[in-house]
Amino acid sequence: MPSNALSAAVSSLNRPDGQPVEWAVSPGHVPYAFAVEAMEARAAAIAAGEAGELVWLLEHPPLYTAGVSAQDADLIQPDRFPVHRTGRGGQFTYHGPGQRVAYVMLDLNTRGRDVRGFVRGLEQWIIGALDSFGVPAGIRDGRVGVWVERKGAGWSREDKIAAIGVKVRKWVSFHGISLNVEPDLEHFGGIVPCGIVEHGVTSLVDLGVLATMDEADAALKTSFERVFGPVRVGQAPA
Repeated sequence: MPSNALSAAVSSLNRPDGQPVEWAVSPGHVPYAFAVEAMEARAAAIAAGEAGELVWLLEHPPLYTAGVSAQDADLIQPDRFPVHRTGRGGQFTYHGPGQRVAYVMLDLNTRGRDVRGFVRGLEQWIIGALDSFGVPAGIRDGRVGVWVERKGAGWSREDKIAAIGVKVRKWVSFHGISLNVEPDLEHFGGIVPCGIVEHGVTSLVDLGVLATMDEADAALKTSFERVFGPVRVGQAPA
């Protein structure tokens, strides 16, 4: 997408009324089934005009999730961790400690009703957060998520550092993004992440950026406000 078109798409994601988004962080490891139930309930309440928008940051215990495009052959070790079938877009992915998951429940009725533009906004959000750590990242045609290029003596490759998988119902989004801060990268070996076999997976710490989860959260918050508008302290589902 040309830079001017991208800027226009992203700028349209701000609410005209400037209403801030609730920003909440859950401590510990949140069970996946509970998170899905809570997201479903909050998204329905937003669609009904009974609740405000929410970005919910958390970590899960080790698990695999399968999106609507997941292929069974991409689940290499089905008994390694619990496997959750989910209605989000995408294929197989891993969630676990050291990975920041951000579930994004936004009312796209007030943000342009453009799903493609919304996904571009999520990409720019992650890219902006990584830039604050001096990590150049970007998107790639035909590959979902956010990628970094790695080079050494006589070699180069592209690794995935963040995944995106969303669902939209009644123009309200849920599910969201996951950023690898310091997960155990060996845990990705039980699946073909997002159905892509020719590229690897990385994290901030794997790239030599010794960021804490709190520092990653601060970078995500600053970048989110640039793309989607202001936030305020909110209450995590419990």
